Amino acid sequence: MRRRTVLAHGLAAAALLLPGPAPLAAGSLEKSKIVLGVGGKPLLYYLPLTIAERKGFFKEQGLEVEINDFGGGAKSLQALVGGSVDVVTGAYEHTIRMQAKGQDIRAVIELGRFPGIVLAVRKSLADKVKSPKDLKGMKIGVTAPGSSTNFFVNYLLAKEGVAPEEVAFIGVGAGPTAVAAMKKGEIDAIANLDPVIAKLEQDGDVFVLADSRTEEGTKAIFGGSNPAAVLYTKAEFIQNNPNTVQALVNAFLAALRWIEKATPEEIAQAVPEEYYLGDRQIYLASVAKSKPMYSRTGLIPPEGMRNALEMLSRFDKELANAKIDLSKTFDGRFVERANKS
Repeated sequence: MRRRTVLAHGLAAAALLLPGPAPLAAGSLEKSKIVLGVGGKPLLYYLPLTIAERKGFFKEQGLEVEINDFGGGAKSLQALVGGSVDVVTGAYEHTIRMQAKGQDIRAVIELGRFPGIVLAVRKSLADKVKSPKDLKGMKIGVTAPGSSTNFFVNYLLAKEGVAPEEVAFIGVGAGPTAVAAMKKGEIDAIANLDPVIAKLEQDGDVFVLADSRTEEGTKAIFGGSNPAAVLYTKAEFIQNNPNTVQALVNAFLAALRWIEKATPEEIAQAVPEEYYLGDRQIYLASVAKSKPMYSRTGLIPPEGMRNALEMLSRFDKELANAKIDLSKTFDGRFVERANKS
């Protein structure tokens, strides 16, 4: 786990041309120091978080945000449940699964319109693996067991009648460790995101079996939209800290607006160089491909909620028999207010 505190960053001139939601009045925040969990911060899945940090949008809202970067989304969720973080940027699906377990955790802003997750297979297996069902008995690398990358593969397997227990899931992280696991032959397939997948593709290590980096690819897999990264927290935290939640949503919406207008080059300049995985050109290409996946409004459409539940119900027996109130998985009040300001 890496800990870092978001300190003051001056807003770039480009950001000043893109006004975000108005900051809240000084002193109105119930909690100005926030601990945020994330699983794989360098992934493009979480780009809005890095932009909010590096472009000073948290600071602009009067927030000091400490970011704890875990090995995967499941670990971030565990930290929230355990009380060591206040909020999480993670997969929307976690809000559904936790409701089934009797824990009221809600998303407050959508960051990604579709997952951006790719299932890729070691190139030497091209003759053997033609569809997800052919992965039976193989080792599949995911960011962490129980994370969105794991859910993605579970769903693809379930559609073809393969149970999750019929493959071996291995946590490989979301950066150089994931690339190394494939290159060393420790795994047969990998479910991950750019720039990890783009790096492996560029080096000729893998071929793509399922791709949700585009709207078309997402519809082919899920039959429609499927929300991806969100900011989520406990309902109790929302109730006790409404102004703080509003400030967080304001900052993330400002980041989404900045990303929508920015060029790949501007985005690459805004992130740490280690995000490039040693190849800036691959990162630039990944950004160009990934830009459409970010949310335009911050609101999760009802269709997306239903698709996410249907996906999880395919392989999660607990969810298949649970009564889920999807209206309790997303609190859109804060995004609506931010969009009006």
